[in-house]
Amino acid sequence: MNMAKFLVLWTLEQSLLSAQMAKAVGRMPEYGEKLAAEGKVLARYHIVGGHGGAWIYDVDSNEELDTLLAKAPVFNFARYDVRVLAEMAAPPMVG
Repeated sequence: MNMAKFLVLWTLEQSLLSAQMAKAVGRMPEYGEKLAAEGKVLARYHIVGGHGGAWIYDVDSNEELDTLLAKAPVFNFARYDVRVLAEMAAPPMVG
């Protein structure tokens, strides 16, 4: 089965600010640690000056990524920008 890597940028919807959102944000580190231990998240970054993060997922399918995003504590409070990543291979030698 082919693994696929995705860069997921997520930002919190400030218009939804509430105690419920704050609790969801507080659960994100534990959720990220669990996915990292399972090898599903390779890296997690906070975006400086913003409210959200940049996570690199390594999953078996688009459907698996969709499920993991839907299970994220902040799913109902965030917007997602999902980018497929491709390995950068060296260009073929000419001549």
